[in-house]
Amino acid sequence: MTRIINLRQARKARDRDARRAKGDANAALHGEAKPLRDARQAERDRAARVLDAHRRDTPDE
Repeated sequence: MTRIINLRQARKARDRDARRAKGDANAALHGEAKPLRDARQAERDRAARVLDAHRRDTPDE
């Protein structure tokens, strides 16, 4: 037996899926919120300072 499909609902579901995919792509492209970005950058800067503080200086030849 054939299943009856409501074309209006199918079209809306297709459009909803397309908008969700576009939103996911934009979220991946534009990243995260500014406070989170700033916190991650501060952590990277701190890790770089710690690494540089433990680095040995090589004598100039």
